[in-house]
Amino acid sequence: MTTSPMRIRARALRGVTEIQVLMPHPMETGLRRDEAGEPIARHHITDVVVTLGERTVFAVRCSFAVSRDPLIVFRVRDAQAGQRLKVVWTDNRGQQRSDETVIA
Repeated sequence: MTTSPMRIRARALRGVTEIQVLMPHPMETGLRRDEAGEPIARHHITDVVVTLGERTVFAVRCSFAVSRDPLIVFRVRDAQAGQRLKVVWTDNRGQQRSDETVIA
């Protein structure tokens, strides 16, 4: 599976940085069926880790009950404009996607 790049926005304002991450992914629950009535295999993100430099600032374990193309929004303190932010997700099939941005 080829995945599209994540869309990451990170903006620092008065000591707090808001980070928005849109992760293109089908997030199949394993409960739906295709047009032929066959079950669609489960395929969902299981883990998301966000690092700021060498420091992990956000980590979450997901289940299949998350919607397609999930959007995660959170805030961190002590992040500064110009720092590199890296987001990595792993799915239940062992596939992984990693994207980076610089805080504005």
